[in-house]
Amino acid sequence: MKYGRTYNFSAGPAMMPEPVLEEIAAEMMNYRGSGMCVMEMSHRSKVFQQIRDEAEADLRKLMGIPDNYKVLFIQGGGTVQFAMVAMNLMKNGVGCYVETGAWSKKAIAEAKKYGEVKIVASSADRNFSYIPDCSDLDIPENADYVYICENETINGTTYFNLPNTKGKVLVSDQSSMFLSRPCDVSKYGLIWGGVQKNVGPAGMAVVIIREDLIREDLPKFVPTYMSYKTHADNDSLYNTPNCWAIYCCGKVFKYLLDNGGLEAMNARNEEKAKILYDFLDSSRLFTGAVRKEDRSLMNVPFVTPSKEQDADVVAASKAAGFDNLKGHKSVGGLRASIYNAMPKEGVEALVEFLKKYEAEHA
Repeated sequence: MKYGRTYNFSAGPAMMPEPVLEEIAAEMMNYRGSGMCVMEMSHRSKVFQQIRDEAEADLRKLMGIPDNYKVLFIQGGGTVQFAMVAMNLMKNGVGCYVETGAWSKKAIAEAKKYGEVKIVASSADRNFSYIPDCSDLDIPENADYVYICENETINGTTYFNLPNTKGKVLVSDQSSMFLSRPCDVSKYGLIWGGVQKNVGPAGMAVVIIREDLIREDLPKFVPTYMSYKTHADNDSLYNTPNCWAIYCCGKVFKYLLDNGGLEAMNARNEEKAKILYDFLDSSRLFTGAVRKEDRSLMNVPFVTPSKEQDADVVAASKAAGFDNLKGHKSVGGLRASIYNAMPKEGVEALVEFLKKYEAEHA
């Protein structure tokens, strides 16, 4: 780590790759001879158009996105997508949801405003510590889609096998695992991800949507901005987009392409996660909160025997130079988010700290 930077284990906004930040800093005052910062330039300019076009092209290459999918850069992050998915895809007024934690619960609550929601599987019975069996879901014939949160940021679970949707459209919130591993986009109707966790600065979501799902016949109550067709027809430039986020995400896309792509990221992420999970599995003080086969490679929740000791660990970790290890307010405990940009050295340093704490307090 350089520049006196800390190991930031925040769930988002989160760490970005240092080479990307250095490149952004170098271009801050004068982007490639334009005489201005990207934050200052018109979204209608040829310079920004190239930035946007390159970002989309690089993401398509990175994920192998088929030609019959649109890539959209939409302001507002995940909370907006909870509503947009239901508004745009509930043609019959029925959405099926798999309830696996805090973020799928929020999506369910929002979708209920626009149609019927059927919860086809849930892990609420064990505090969302596992992914339920989704091999034979009870999906009604008139269902418009099946929705999952593919990686629950707060609860620390992830899907390693996608649900059997019985031929219905699969919609996935990939926010906290977006670009962390290879993805067969053709298995989904729609993928969206808030970028502030694993890609760039807050304030935007990337939406990858199959063209046949983009509707013209939306209910009249749907605002113009909340229609996927609005963004698809205007190359995400219907209004002034989040230019800065698009620019920064584009830098990250190039960084990933230059460093082995998603296969290489997955190998690195598996290696990092194993270091932390191996320690938790052998610890006498710390316990992982998720069933082993469903553990996220991105978000690792764990606990001590008491809330008081959890708080003491958080305080000690801050004093030792680590940041944002406190678990989400809704579940407590501790949580380490180890996205693409977290170096292996950061995870190793955290484990050494936890070992030292355990030796002194166990």
